[in-house]
Amino acid sequence: MRDNEGKLYTVADIEALPEGELAELIDGKMYMMGTPTTTHQRIIGFLHLKFGNYINGRKGKCEVFLSPYGVYLNETDNYVIPDLLVVCNKDKVDEKGCHGGPDLVVEIVSPSSKKMDYAIKLFKYRTYGVREYWIVDPEKRRIQVYDLEHDDMEEYTFSDKVSVGIYDGDLEIDFSEML
Repeated sequence: MRDNEGKLYTVADIEALPEGELAELIDGKMYMMGTPTTTHQRIIGFLHLKFGNYINGRKGKCEVFLSPYGVYLNETDNYVIPDLLVVCNKDKVDEKGCHGGPDLVVEIVSPSSKKMDYAIKLFKYRTYGVREYWIVDPEKRRIQVYDLEHDDMEEYTFSDKVSVGIYDGDLEIDFSEML
């Protein structure tokens, strides 16, 4: 993909952005990112606490990260900033971010990110080895959970408990607690 001038961007272009400017890179096309809403922040904060408490309570080897935290799906032309991610292989993590697909990714849908979250990122996450991908849609009050390892998808509402597949069902997130 090319921008209006036909330019293909690279990870180096992302890394050269001025401090405070955030963008994602998909197949060489740069997508600038906006400021999250209050609802977005409430949801991601809630999930961060649930995942973090679970991991810390079991002295787990995984780590949970919040946006803005970069994921280098590859080192050339695919770089994303998921809303939340869980990485269980510490060799993938350095000071710059995560290198390769995280174990779990959560994206909170905004009106401007629908196509990116539901289609483009789903394909990229599957391609780069993400095991589980959640799409949380505040407007529809729905959570789609993609088990990318087993090519399965389940849909939940904000009244449901959502089982976390990477933990073999040992962790459930009760979205009704967020209401």
